[in-house]
Amino acid sequence: MKTIDIIGNNYYGSWDRIRRACRSIIIQDGKILLTHMKKHDVWMLPGGGAEENETERQCVIRETAEETGYLIMPSDCLLEIDEYYENWKYATYYFSGEIIAVSGSRLTEVEKRAGMKSMWIPVSECMEIFSKHNDYAQTDEMKRGIYEREYMALKEILGSGYENRE
Repeated sequence: MKTIDIIGNNYYGSWDRIRRACRSIIIQDGKILLTHMKKHDVWMLPGGGAEENETERQCVIRETAEETGYLIMPSDCLLEIDEYYENWKYATYYFSGEIIAVSGSRLTEVEKRAGMKSMWIPVSECMEIFSKHNDYAQTDEMKRGIYEREYMALKEILGSGYENRE
């Protein structure tokens, strides 16, 4: 498994806090499953933070089901992206997955207030959205960072032939 490091401009040079998160890459019929938070106008791959004593595999299954209503059978971990900001390391683990069952989503109150919805978006459109990460450098650092991370992950996992997956 490959690891990619992203070093933020505000990184202190060492970290003493860590957040682990997992994200799924689910593709069907040339479309990729994304979540969108209407309040913040932010797209993301489904996923989120690992709970205490939860494995990355357990995390990606739980988070994908909670956010999208799809129960997945994940692959082995395909990629780790480590981001360093201030005294934090944010480790994000990426999995592909196959949908094995459908249930209702179980959004948190914060996700409900943010207007989170899951949607199937053509792969090329998804790549276009995330490729514009630098457009947010001066206006929305959180969105810029999320989009850069997701773009790098998808480029790495899907390769340069992602346009042909539609």
